[in-house]
Amino acid sequence: MKVLHTSDWHLGQQFYEHDRRDEHAAFFTWLLSTLVEQHIDILLVAGDIYHTATPSASAENQLYQFIKDAKKRCPQLHVVIIAGNHDSANRILAALPLLAQFDTHVVGRFDITNPANTVIEINTQNKRAVIVAMPFLRTSDISSLSHTKNGPSYTQGVEKAYKLALEHAYSINAQNSPLIVMGHLHAKGGDISSDSERNLVIGGEESISANVFGSQADYVALGHLHKAQQVAKKDVIRYSGTPIPMSFSERKYTHQVNVVEFKNDEKQSISTSVNPLYIPRSAEVIILPEGECVPLSELCEQIKALDTSQHTIAPYLRVKLKSSDTDTTFREQIEQALEGKHIKFCGIERVREQTTTSDNCAVFEDLSEIEMLNPLNLLEQAFANDKDMAGQTVPDELKTLLNDVISELTEQAQL
Repeated sequence: MKVLHTSDWHLGQQFYEHDRRDEHAAFFTWLLSTLVEQHIDILLVAGDIYHTATPSASAENQLYQFIKDAKKRCPQLHVVIIAGNHDSANRILAALPLLAQFDTHVVGRFDITNPANTVIEINTQNKRAVIVAMPFLRTSDISSLSHTKNGPSYTQGVEKAYKLALEHAYSINAQNSPLIVMGHLHAKGGDISSDSERNLVIGGEESISANVFGSQADYVALGHLHKAQQVAKKDVIRYSGTPIPMSFSERKYTHQVNVVEFKNDEKQSISTSVNPLYIPRSAEVIILPEGECVPLSELCEQIKALDTSQHTIAPYLRVKLKSSDTDTTFREQIEQALEGKHIKFCGIERVREQTTTSDNCAVFEDLSEIEMLNPLNLLEQAFANDKDMAGQTVPDELKTLLNDVISELTEQAQL
């Protein structure tokens, strides 16, 4: 049996107000050909199908058209999709009756009263697999599993949720079929992108040990972290990463999907091989200058020297400039350098020079960076900067209250 693992498509993302439909269309064209060439039996999509909980009609149409095309090209293909932290569970589940017609299985939410709902049996062309399709777990989904004598523990709730689902998967897998575990979370040790992956839970509990996936899984297909990587140094526990860069910090990532093949030997034990396939990048992501800031005149020369004539889809460009170089004409000079260029311009990042007398307070020239911060860090900064609170740590009760507020706001966003 051959499985293709992908995740974090983020359909509908506006990248500095630029639409990315063409890039996703190019990825889907490549993916369709790959499904056919590799003779894939099951396509796994490990969460964050959409970029927001309320995707545009065009983003939803792009997903449905891809599934329709995939099923037409690969009639025996099954697709398994789990909701990520960017997705609305209700929104994804609403399409379940439609997607089921295309052998597409969707799990939007974990139900503690019926953990079997996250376990999927797939039979295709005399091949069978058991899949624990665990979506992103919100604190409200696992609140009754999270109680400890020291208060709620998100980590414990996640562990118990996986345990319940795995117990059911073990009970129905007497045939020793390949067991696949899916998840959308931040596994301990995973390398996180600096400006496009929000912490899933505040208070330092977002990192989950790989032990939650059990000891019997033949492959663990994860989503959320945008960099393709192994977890706990195990070849069969992996993030596939995003198919396209979601931020400028991801411009040097190598984007891929993982083709996973399961084989039975003479003793009927299952061996797993993982083969990454690299996705061609349809739109480049460029920062100028690459290193330290240069004078405005030199920056403009670098912009003029860019050759974008070979790009079918216009590359993205963001420039860095010292604050001292931002006189009254700097924007006009940059716009003149950009004239005639096949480029999607993504603004100017002003870099403030460091002085020996400056304090350690964080300075944000680009306000978009603030929303990526962990809310707890902001609370701790507020305590540190308040003259009446200086030197004090944030009380646990206040951390819990903040966590509750974040959870409630997140739930409201899914309605």
